[in-house]
Amino acid sequence: MLMRISPAHILIVEDDPVTRAKLAAYFTAEGYRVSEAEDGNAMHEVLRSDPADLLMLDINLPGEDGLILTREQRERSEIGIILVTGRTDTIDRIVGLEMGADDYITKPFNQRELLARVKNLLRRVRRSRSEAETKTTRRFLGWSLDLGNRTLQDKAGNFVDLTRAEFKALALLSANPGQVLSRDRLLHEIAGRDWDFADRTVDVVVRRLRQKLNDDSRQPKIIRTSHGEGYLFATKLS
Repeated sequence: MLMRISPAHILIVEDDPVTRAKLAAYFTAEGYRVSEAEDGNAMHEVLRSDPADLLMLDINLPGEDGLILTREQRERSEIGIILVTGRTDTIDRIVGLEMGADDYITKPFNQRELLARVKNLLRRVRRSRSEAETKTTRRFLGWSLDLGNRTLQDKAGNFVDLTRAEFKALALLSANPGQVLSRDRLLHEIAGRDWDFADRTVDVVVRRLRQKLNDDSRQPKIIRTSHGEGYLFATKLS
């Protein structure tokens, strides 16, 4: 039986409702799953509940502009980012790419050209995620997490006991370095149930993981808290 690949999730962040609606309709017709946001706050709301594969960000947004949001997201994850703008200034393009954008397109643009750029970027994003997820051993800051044997070793080669929940949480977090994972998503992985505000299971598991990883909860280097959102794996795999 062939496995069906779920459609990529594109989040369009554009304050002009007409442009936003046209882009959403076009990419929905091309088979993508599309969400819309008119500013940075709305963007964060979407990402908290439904992580995206690619952001299409307008530079000229009310509040935090597209450049600030690009830098913020790049610090958190390897999500694909395409900046869309009416500006033609080369400096803006350079700054956007330096902030971490993967690509940049100027209005007015050809939709088929934009589609080609989206397809190319999504291929890179999915390839990168696939490599991270299939890596048998993940190494970070002297630690080694062996997914096949379900073991964790410190830099001296000593084994550290992990509960089933701790292993599942660490495996999921390390498969998505830099990406904020909601408590709901983590709890689904750990216990297969939905999270509610009173449920502290994820927080307890993360606290125990930090203790076992010698990760100072006041200034964590491995598992950081994203207040109001969840947790993220803050270091790079080596």
